[in-house]
Amino acid sequence: MLAAASELATDHELARVQMQEVARRADVAIATLYRYFPSKTHLFVAVMLEEIRHIQEALERRPPDGVVGTDAIYAVLVRATRSLLRRPLLANAMIQSNASANSAVVPDTAKVEQEFWAILLTAAGVSEPTDDDSTAVRLLTQLWLGVLQSCLNDRITVPDAEADIRSACDLLLVRMSVHTTG
Repeated sequence: MLAAASELATDHELARVQMQEVARRADVAIATLYRYFPSKTHLFVAVMLEEIRHIQEALERRPPDGVVGTDAIYAVLVRATRSLLRRPLLANAMIQSNASANSAVVPDTAKVEQEFWAILLTAAGVSEPTDDDSTAVRLLTQLWLGVLQSCLNDRITVPDAEADIRSACDLLLVRMSVHTTG
């Protein structure tokens, strides 16, 4: 079902993706789709969680080369940005759904955040984050999603997005437990 939703949202804006078509493409009854995903928001937050897990798997297979600390966080964010920009309509669907979801109603939205924060902290080599580390990563993630949305909406270019992400890392991660070595 997630693969079918991803395929449809790769070719169509979120508003044009219909649950009936997702069920048809996934070869399941519409009732089955709604049993697992009561709304399109639930569905695309789950797609985003799966995408975050794919990003983590890719990083485990091929971690950022030659970078440590906050530079590693920057490298992860740039890779995630480039990956998501390959399928802009899908990225928009996931981000819109996650941003509009109440975590009390769509529990996967909290998992998306927690797993993405864990990816960034792991990349930086932070195994026991301080309150400052957690706050910095939370704020950086929120800023990154805004930068990504601006890039998806053609408000900024990819090089501008990457420069903004670099600036955000430099500004927000200054008090992080692990810093750049350069």
